[in-house]
Amino acid sequence: MPTPVLYCRDPLNPRCVDEHFAQEAREVRACGGTVGLIDHDALLRGDAQQAVARVPSGLGSAWYRGWMIPGDRYAALAEALERRGTALLVTPERYRAAHELPGWYPVFADVTPASVWRPTKPGETLAGEDLAVLAESLPPGAGIVKDYVKSRKHEWEQACFVPDLADTVGLARVVRRFVELQEEFLAGGVVLRSFEAFSRPESVAAEARVWWLDGEPRLLTPHPDSPFEHGPRPDLDRIQPAVRRLGCRFVTTDVALRSDGVWRVVEVGDGQVSDLHPAVDRGELAALLVGPSPEDRSSGER
Repeated sequence: MPTPVLYCRDPLNPRCVDEHFAQEAREVRACGGTVGLIDHDALLRGDAQQAVARVPSGLGSAWYRGWMIPGDRYAALAEALERRGTALLVTPERYRAAHELPGWYPVFADVTPASVWRPTKPGETLAGEDLAVLAESLPPGAGIVKDYVKSRKHEWEQACFVPDLADTVGLARVVRRFVELQEEFLAGGVVLRSFEAFSRPESVAAEARVWWLDGEPRLLTPHPDSPFEHGPRPDLDRIQPAVRRLGCRFVTTDVALRSDGVWRVVEVGDGQVSDLHPAVDRGELAALLVGPSPEDRSSGER
């Protein structure tokens, strides 16, 4: 049976899928899948019941595909859907494990830059002394500032890159600006990551996104920000065991070739809220989403 997919609705046309996901939803329907609508704005406001009001009752197990959702709101979404007879294929616990750095970092520590973090609330700034203590466990040199989910790499110098983690004044300045720009959207807390030099974006070894389903790499695409329509083919031999240990059904890993020729994981994400590069055929992901579950495949092999 095709798996239903729940998309964010269009805020201006509540009966339609959000324009950003509309083509993908059309491909899901073309594959025989059922599409439901989630009110993302209502969910973020804390009204999960309103958010699922347009989801048909009794859909069974379904994927969510849409904009990012904070972990607590995702849990509320799962609970509201359960009451309508629909179970998300990614549980709230597994969603947070793939979506937030503290959930995925321990199993990827050998294949991703060294990282430390401190839980904080939106708008809360850390004192320079606290940041110095936090940075002490990282290798000396440059670093990156982000939260549990996102960085502000487009504000590289003012809110992302720290030339020297030992420069407490400079570190505090970048962290403070990052927190200011994130405003109420700061997710979880402040993360410091060791900076690693990767191949330049204009090279053939630009960043790629790998889409994993049940521990298997099923789709390889350029990173959504890549200027290229075709990404590199990374070596996944050291990455796949970490994906499997994570134990999440639908995961993306953003990978890049370090300057010494080693493939590294830049970021991990839940596949339900990971974006596609504009050049990627939406039908490829749609087929992946609505395809048979492992249980269905097993029964068909008997």
